[in-house]
Amino acid sequence: MRNDSIRYWLIFPLACTLFVLSQFYRVSVAVITLDLVRDLAIDTAGLSLISAAFFYAFALMQIPISLVLDGIGARKSMTMLSLVAAIGAVMFAMGDSLAVLAAGRILMGIGMACNLVGTLKLITLWYNPFRFGTLSALVFSLGTLGNLVAATPLVLMVQAVGWRNAFLIIAGFNFLITMAFYLVVRDRPSQSRFPEISGAKTLQFAEMWINLLRLFRKRDYWVISLGTFCRYGIFAAVQSLWAAPFLIHVMGISAVSTGNLLLIMSIGTVIGSPICGWLSDALKNRKRIIIAGLLGMGICLVLVSSLRGNASMPVLGALFFGFGFFNGAGGIMYAHIKERMPIEQAGTAMTGINFFTMFGVAVFLQGLGGMMEALHPGDSLGNGAFTDAFWFCAICLGLTAGLYLLTRETLIGQDRNPGPPDQGK
Repeated sequence: MRNDSIRYWLIFPLACTLFVLSQFYRVSVAVITLDLVRDLAIDTAGLSLISAAFFYAFALMQIPISLVLDGIGARKSMTMLSLVAAIGAVMFAMGDSLAVLAAGRILMGIGMACNLVGTLKLITLWYNPFRFGTLSALVFSLGTLGNLVAATPLVLMVQAVGWRNAFLIIAGFNFLITMAFYLVVRDRPSQSRFPEISGAKTLQFAEMWINLLRLFRKRDYWVISLGTFCRYGIFAAVQSLWAAPFLIHVMGISAVSTGNLLLIMSIGTVIGSPICGWLSDALKNRKRIIIAGLLGMGICLVLVSSLRGNASMPVLGALFFGFGFFNGAGGIMYAHIKERMPIEQAGTAMTGINFFTMFGVAVFLQGLGGMMEALHPGDSLGNGAFTDAFWFCAICLGLTAGLYLLTRETLIGQDRNPGPPDQGK
């Protein structure tokens, strides 16, 4: 029991650190694009491929992860895959061609694919189920630190040691934190503190397939998946690619001010995630907070698209902060889908929607660019192109919020059994 008490305090920060690494790897290419162009003569299409490669690999990995996370446990899954990410970071640092860089990013995507849902699985088994919404939102909030590190701190590191050495240093840190995680973490406490989760068990392979098929038969799974597809896909596409050219080319903002606004957006998510998670726990309501977040993001995009070059920094800062803040409600979707499945199927449920979370980023990253080029050939970075793109995203968020009304609210601590799969709920 003493070892369990120590692990109780160490598991959460160690798992969150691995998720911070995941967030870092996702957007780390943004600040070294000029270095890649200079050193390897990569064009914009190549940069898009390198950026999207991580998200495609991450998304596709959610299918096998959903089958094995509940089977072999979060400890082994997260350890083995995080080591793959470290290898990918080394490959990326040593890459001398587009193919090698893309391969390194693919390995990073594969390696980081389990760190979010694995962390949520550990929270499910180690911590008070009545605090899952708050703790899961805190995970998302802390994970945003990875976005912050991938901005100014990474720029300073690259200036000091070069982008290749910077990624070698990150790979070394990745390896060390992964080893510490493996040595400390256990999949479940030796004696559960909470009767609600004491019945959770390790599943056989056949049962994993049954869980996955049961998940596919639920209407709520598809609605929540669409919600996270649009919510995070739009947020990450704006944050990691499209906000910067809009601010620089359309708004006439300097590169430094643009970086500050992107930083403000991340701070909005850092603050918004725990607040939204706490509200959902306190109000015992997931749907209202999630719908408010989706609508809030859409309104912020509409307001941003209406601005012109004379907009003040405080106005831009407020809108970008609001966009990040309302995005923080998206983490509650994981709590929502978790509560629609029995406890031993929590990993399957959360990885199921995490596939759409990451696939949405890849689709919006490339899809918005294609739409802007098709609608505004020759001026794809002009005001009209961004106005159309932001309005399109706002409409997607609004429609998703409307569909989310169809989901079933599962009160915290109640109705843990979602019923037979043929109910279609």
